[in-house]
Amino acid sequence: MTKKKPNAARAEPVPVTEKGSTKKRFSDVHGASNIHSAKRPRIEDGTELSRWRMRDDESRHTWHYLEDDEAVKKWPQTHADKYFLGLSLDLPDLPPPKNPLDAVRNGLTFFEKLQLPSGHWGCEYGGPMFLLPGIVISWYVTKTPIPWYYATEIKNYLFARAHPEDGGWGLHIEGDTSVFGTVLNYTTLRLVGVEAEHPKMVKARATLHKLGGATHAPHWAKFWLSLLGVMDWDIVNPVPPEFWLMPDWVPLAPWRWWIHIRQVFLPMSYLWSKRWQAEETETIRSLRKELFVDDWATIDWAGNRNTIHPNDNYHPKSWLLNSVNWLLVNVWTPYLRPKALVTMAEDWASELIDMEDKNTDYADLAPVNAAMNFVVCYARDGPDSHSVRKHRERNEEFLWVKGEGLLCNGTNGVQCWDTAFAIQTVMDAGLTEDPRWRPMLLKALEYLDKQQIRENVENQSKCYRQQRKGAWAFSNKDQGYAVSDCVSEALKSVIILQKTPGFPTLIDDQRIFDAIDTLLTYQSSSGGCASYEPPRAGTWMEALNAAEVFGRIMVEYDYPECTTAVVTALSLFSKHWPTYRQKEIKAFVNRAVSWIKIAQKPHGGWYGSWAICFTYATMFALESLSSIGETYGNSEHSKRGCDFLISHQREDGGWSESYKACETGEYIEHPTGSQVVMTSWALIGLMKAKYPDKERIKKGIKLIMDRQQPNGEWLQEAIEGVFNKSCMISYPNYKFTFTMKALGMFAQKYQDETVI
Repeated sequence: MTKKKPNAARAEPVPVTEKGSTKKRFSDVHGASNIHSAKRPRIEDGTELSRWRMRDDESRHTWHYLEDDEAVKKWPQTHADKYFLGLSLDLPDLPPPKNPLDAVRNGLTFFEKLQLPSGHWGCEYGGPMFLLPGIVISWYVTKTPIPWYYATEIKNYLFARAHPEDGGWGLHIEGDTSVFGTVLNYTTLRLVGVEAEHPKMVKARATLHKLGGATHAPHWAKFWLSLLGVMDWDIVNPVPPEFWLMPDWVPLAPWRWWIHIRQVFLPMSYLWSKRWQAEETETIRSLRKELFVDDWATIDWAGNRNTIHPNDNYHPKSWLLNSVNWLLVNVWTPYLRPKALVTMAEDWASELIDMEDKNTDYADLAPVNAAMNFVVCYARDGPDSHSVRKHRERNEEFLWVKGEGLLCNGTNGVQCWDTAFAIQTVMDAGLTEDPRWRPMLLKALEYLDKQQIRENVENQSKCYRQQRKGAWAFSNKDQGYAVSDCVSEALKSVIILQKTPGFPTLIDDQRIFDAIDTLLTYQSSSGGCASYEPPRAGTWMEALNAAEVFGRIMVEYDYPECTTAVVTALSLFSKHWPTYRQKEIKAFVNRAVSWIKIAQKPHGGWYGSWAICFTYATMFALESLSSIGETYGNSEHSKRGCDFLISHQREDGGWSESYKACETGEYIEHPTGSQVVMTSWALIGLMKAKYPDKERIKKGIKLIMDRQQPNGEWLQEAIEGVFNKSCMISYPNYKFTFTMKALGMFAQKYQDETVI
């Protein structure tokens, strides 16, 4: 790991207060009492990276900056801290691997050092550039103090991620400049204290104006800027909470929407209906001058509701949505919207928000709805309420610090997900019984034991939640949202270890059965499996997609990745408990694999929705087919899948797929060349399918081995993940888990091959 140049130490911050501001005191998560100031926080060139620590409180991640030298001595940085921050670990070189299994051992030697105290693996889960602005705006409008070290590293991260040519920001870190990314991140920088005349701000502002200014932003940006008071609410397309009063039988009732869109539009509708805005400050008044091409006082807010720059308009609004919006704006709201009904709708939305907060202990589904729920509680309950204090505390868990600065993760972590894959990596290499790795694996098993969700949520049907008893979440039990593939991968890992000699049975049969019972609820009518819950409405609902920047967001979809995870978990379970719900499991698997075949594209691959893209999903689909004995030699579907992968193998033996494939639906190579993660996915799929040409596989294995560093790690390459077709997200642990999985599978399959 290349050592980063440390930043200079900074002096103690001096509290400052804007004239006329109201002072509020509260205890922050660090235990210090702070005085609120609406004035921009103090900001510096940088912090000392050696003073940052990441605390793992039983799977709750929070970052702390130690300004006191004595505290630094008492709380030394761990290998994980240093790795996350891009600092040197000063690890010795390992013996050069003589074969793929040696490379796995070297990789595990490094990866083991990143295991956190509670037994899991954590990492950055960044990439989207619209998450941090929501957190910062929620801090600002709720008068939450922003520590100077947060402000400083937010500035550093956003400057580091600005487009090198035009200075703007995109939807995600590899995306083209957009109004969405530029207006929100410019605003964020101003709120944390960066001056408008800073050269980078001048450059970004010029780009924003070339794109048409803030009036050309998509719906979500207009919402945040209206909440902040930089825009007028009339520019926001309507989000009436009355939708939540629709009877469940109505085909477009919100309970049928995909979980993320309904949890975002829930607080959005409450705040839109209240037309709540932050207290005006000098910064807000200045932003009104900076963000727009036209004079703020002359802008036709209502006339710009549908104004959007083409770069942001990934999913243009349909004629149906435009018609509904017109009726809501011109007929329903001014003439037909009774106050009693509005009050009833706001009260019900408020209750649903409270149920979301309670069911997650204020961790919430993800940072977008968490930040919005925070503002709802501030507006409704007051600045010193319990709900506001809890949101202030829990929203810290979305933050992540790295060498570039401070960002916002896509959830409160990847804990259960990445830990499950780490366990399976060791299994695939045949090393689960090796005493060298037992302490690491035992800690991981103990972690999954503690993180299993033991009960369904309170008022499950009332708040439209899916069954979850016996499940695992993507991140942790606090967040508590079961996801089909997260349940499956964690369950497989538990079964693998508990059936390995020498490991304890921490999770008894009944708890295993609870997980199976929940998994069996995920199959849709098509036979496939979705993510959080089976689809509750048809794809026609996308005609009401108001987000504009995302695709496939209104309802759940069936995914090859999720379907395969459930199939393989059920298959593994049945080997050890063959009589439990035997007929149902057999029927489930047969229907699921049949759907996998139907979902295959004409070119032979499968479209991936959770990572990039055809390479990822094709790996899973080939695993599904192999689970029922269909491989390259006896299955046309498997053969076509393998041929698709082989057709995209590069001269150096690797694979290289760009995020553009997710947007366009066509395989597109990444301009930087072969990627170890995608190469691993392709090789795993080929080996699962028993592809006969060993030399093609061996060539890819050699590329992975050649890119391993002397200390056992692999370096970060292009972004790996995706959601809703257009937004990319990082899975940095994949460069460990999937590379070692591919190497381990090869070592087990071709035991005499050295590949050096």
